Amino acid sequence: MLNIRYELVKEKKAKPDWDNLGFGKHFTDHMFIMDYDAGQGWHDARIVPYQNLSLDPACMVFHYAQEMFEGLKAYRTPDGSVQLFRPDQNIDRMNRTNERLCIPQLDKNDVLDALRAIVKTEEDWVPKKEGTSLYIRPFIIATDVQLGVHPSKSYKFMIITCPVGAYYAEGIKPVKIFVEREYVRAVRGGTGFAKVGGNYACSLIGQEKAEKMGYSQVLWLDGIEHKYIDEVGAMNVFFVLDGKVITPALEEGSILPGVTRKSSIQLLRDMGYTVEERKLSLAEVEEAYANGKLDEAFGTGTAAVVSPMGLLDTGDQKMLINNNEIGPVAQKLYDTLTGIQWGRVEDKFGWTVKV
Repeated sequence: MLNIRYELVKEKKAKPDWDNLGFGKHFTDHMFIMDYDAGQGWHDARIVPYQNLSLDPACMVFHYAQEMFEGLKAYRTPDGSVQLFRPDQNIDRMNRTNERLCIPQLDKNDVLDALRAIVKTEEDWVPKKEGTSLYIRPFIIATDVQLGVHPSKSYKFMIITCPVGAYYAEGIKPVKIFVEREYVRAVRGGTGFAKVGGNYACSLIGQEKAEKMGYSQVLWLDGIEHKYIDEVGAMNVFFVLDGKVITPALEEGSILPGVTRKSSIQLLRDMGYTVEERKLSLAEVEEAYANGKLDEAFGTGTAAVVSPMGLLDTGDQKMLINNNEIGPVAQKLYDTLTGIQWGRVEDKFGWTVKV
């Protein structure tokens, strides 16, 4: 059991309007912090009031981007209790990211203890309204004060939390997506499989371009041949072609191994759908559309859960998908997945963890 020191606020913040939470706008009363120093390891785990950080301008994270982050949620169940969804998968991914970024590994049990402790401390911030949750953001930054390109010898591991509503203003309604052909998000051998800020920073230019054109997000193609589908925005992507569910394979290492993606594949197979993990070219999707076999398309991720695609603009044509309505596969997946997360559907896979 992780030994956590507590320093709690004397006066709690006023709670936000639960009907207008937005996403990532309101932060809770406390945060978790744990330090790392070479020769000492991870130490001084503590929950303290949510506060600003005081860091030297020469901290390595500012100059060489040695950092990582994760994202998961806590859900309020019908009986009033709070639970996490597959936190072990996020912790495993954290350590894979840490390995790629030369950040010291974290003890899995310590991280789970930290997650449960901060959520328990902030339990009154877990909203009760349908579709809401408490978003949890663990992250690590390099804190060595030195200008030199090498791994840091000191780090801070922190967890902040915020109550959230729907990620997209459209909610579960289909969104419009634009195929990005000029820029790429990740390449083979890079950090595409890791949860690092650089992946998202380099994606902003494509997203900004799409938004100016009236689209919600971009569809990224592979960084080598610019013909195979990687991800949609910050989510994994699925296409239903002639009844089969197809999602890009992770083998190239340029695609984030999403926890929602992994759960979706297992759920869809359990429902009886054929799910293929393989290379999927944009040309194959276009051919399916031309032959009337592009049934559905949707993204999956912790923030949005399932986001149906209603329009895909390839630059050559605008493909209207399922009459711009959520399809039966995406709807069933969304209902089942969120049902498990919020405790309304039986968790026969043992995915949920009570706080």
